Parts: sequence; C-alpha cells; structure tokens
Amino acid sequence: MEPSSGSRGAGPAVTAVAAVLPAGGSGERLGGATPKQFCAVQGRPLVSYTVRAMERISWISNIIVVVSPENIETMKSIVEKYGHKRVMIVKGGITRHRSIFNGLKVFSENEFSNQLLQKPEVVIIHDAVRPFVEEDILSKVVIAAKEHGAAGAIRPLVSTVIASTADGCLDHSLERARYRASEMPQAFLFDIIYEAYQQCTNYDLDYGTECLHLALKYCKTNAKLVEGTADLWKVTYKRDLHAAESIIKDNLSQQVCVITDVKEAVAQVGFRLHESLKNQLKVEAISVSLSKNDSHLQNIFSGQCYNFVCVNDKKYAIQETQQLVDMLEKSNIPLLYPVVLILVHLDISENISFSIGMEELTRIKKFAREMKKKNILVYGLLIQDKDHLLLQDTVNSAAALIMALIKDRNAELIGQLLVA
Repeated sequence: MEPSSGSRGAGPAVTAVAAVLPAGGSGERLGGATPKQFCAVQGRPLVSYTVRAMERISWISNIIVVVSPENIETMKSIVEKYGHKRVMIVKGGITRHRSIFNGLKVFSENEFSNQLLQKPEVVIIHDAVRPFVEEDILSKVVIAAKEHGAAGAIRPLVSTVIASTADGCLDHSLERARYRASEMPQAFLFDIIYEAYQQCTNYDLDYGTECLHLALKYCKTNAKLVEGTADLWKVTYKRDLHAAESIIKDNLSQQVCVITDVKEAVAQVGFRLHESLKNQLKVEAISVSLSKNDSHLQNIFSGQCYNFVCVNDKKYAIQETQQLVDMLEKSNIPLLYPVVLILVHLDISENISFSIGMEELTRIKKFAREMKKKNILVYGLLIQDKDHLLLQDTVNSAAALIMALIKDRNAELIGQLLVA
C-alpha cells in the first residue's frame, strides 16, 4: 500500500507486462451522480490511487485506463493533475467485457490508438476501484500466468451461497469450503486472453463478468488460482468509500517529522514530543534553522512523510512557516495526499496567561485557508511552559492532540489554535 517510493525488486521474469484497468462503471450501487471511480477520497479521485498502485511498479510498461466516452476528459484531467505516467486512456464499451476488449485492442488494432503499443507478453486486468493492490500479488499472478496461461487472485467465501426456487424458497446451498470468491488482479498471456475475446459470443460480451472463464471456455486454459490478501476488496457501496478513506488515513499516519528551532528550550520540547510520539508512529526529529537549506530536511521531503510538526517559540512564525511550505511544494509531496502541518508555539514567557489578538488569529486562519488550496492542512497548537514539573504532562497532552490531528486529517479544523 502507498505511501511507497516504487518497485521493490526487478519483478517477474517476463519480457513485457501491461495493465488494463476497466473504469467505465456507472456506480449505481454506490448512489449519487458521480461514478465511484471518480469519487474523491482524501481529496483525490479513487481511480488515481489505483493508477498510482500500478504506476509505481517499474516492470509494468503501460497502463490502459478504459472509461466511458462521457468521462474521457475527466480522466485526462486526472492524469494531468496528478502527473501520472505510462497511462493511455481508451473509450469503453457498454459492458465490462466490451470495455476490457477495447483496452486489449490498443496492442493489436490501430483504430483504437493513434500509436500502436508494443504487445505485452502478459497483461494484468484489474478493477479501477480496487486501489489497495500490492506489488507482491501482482507479481504472483503474472508469474503464474506466464506458466499456466492465466491466473487470478481468490479469497475465501465470507457467506454461504444458496440457490432459491422460482417461488423464493431455499433450493440448495453450496459447501462453502469448496468454493472461493474470484477477485482481482488477474493476469493472462496476452495472446490467450485476446484470442478468447475475439472468439467469444455477443452474449458473453454483454452478460459475462469473469475473464478467467473466457480463457477456459474459448482457449481451454485452466487458470492458476492464487490466494490473495484481504485488501483486494472492491469499492462498491458508499460505506466502502468511508472504509477506503480510513485505510488511506491510517497509511498516512505512520510517520511524523518533528522540526524544532535550535534554541535549547525549543529543542527540549521537541525531544519530549519525540519520546511521547515514538511508541505510536515513526518519528524523525530535526533541530534546524528553517532559514538555512538543511540537507537532512531535504531528505525528509524527498521521502514519504506526510506529517510535519514545527516547534517554535515565536507567536506566529509566518516567515519560517512559509519557507517550510515552499520546501514542501518543491518536493511535490502535497500533490498526491493532503499534508498535515502542525505549528506548535512554545510559550515560555513569565506571564501567567497567554494572550493572542484577534488580528493574529485572523492571520492564522487566512494563512491556513490559503494552504488548504495547496493540499496542506495547517493547525495551531499552544504549549505553555510555566511549570517545569508539569511540562511533561503538557507535552503528553500535545502529543495526543498531534496524533488526533494526523489521524483524522479534518479540513474543518484548519487554522484553529488548540491548547495542550
């Protein structure tokens, strides 16, 4: 699952691998006007996550996204906005099988592409609304397809399958242990699946749903079944979108970078935050002046961290914060996911109470609204160091608030100043 920087290995020993992603569904079961593949999850269309899952694997040479004619421009804008590479968009048919067939034709028929793509040895077929596919299962089905001609991921059945009579009564049930649910991804030797689609009847093209069945029926190819993982599920209903968002938030909440000023009091609070947070997630702690081009900080930005805590003893460190934002933007980190930026103000003044004017609060909120347009979620957090004996308790409270903000990524709370 993302975040990930790319393919971990050389991939299966196959000359060329391509992927076809059918994305032409109407989303009727989801409800609403927007097809599920274009619904936003953490501000980004679901199909973009699936494309990215394929794109980050170096041994997949071409990614064919098949969409309905009315959504071609939408898909083009997604590819452009998120900088997807190796992607070709193809007009889909009126059914799933016809759309997949159109996707395969770009390797064999000039009418479906301005430039005929190199025919792959193996082609992966994967639903555009299954965003959490991992390289490991893709590699397994490709290797199995190379050996057997076809392969597909399967999962145990969760519920017993029954058949009903014409009048709605139980006819019989299937022995659940003998059956499996067919999932995606599936992989085929290209020549086998293309021949199967060329030979299949209009009835199969209009009413069929199982690609492995076509390979068996028309090419006598018995697919190898590969046990898949629990994250291969398909986004079908509205509740699935919420589940997908929860998984993505959890993946984004695994690491935080705590950036502190070089001043002793600030660095000490940064260290205490590091100690409080490290049992819950991976923490990178950096003590640096943001006015300097720190190489360690640059390395963090080139990685896969989407959460930053900046500790300062200034009331409103606008200049330092803007420098941090500039560095984030140059890294392109906010392009794919919303970045959480928590500005922690350490109040070490002798005043009993901390005061901040409405003008400063308004500036914070205005700045946060501007940053939201750049996919950066800015929050404020106050730590008061009036009693050194109570400082650790205050830092622990701050750490709990930081974890809540990182995990929830609630855009409605941007620009708020929370008190630990």
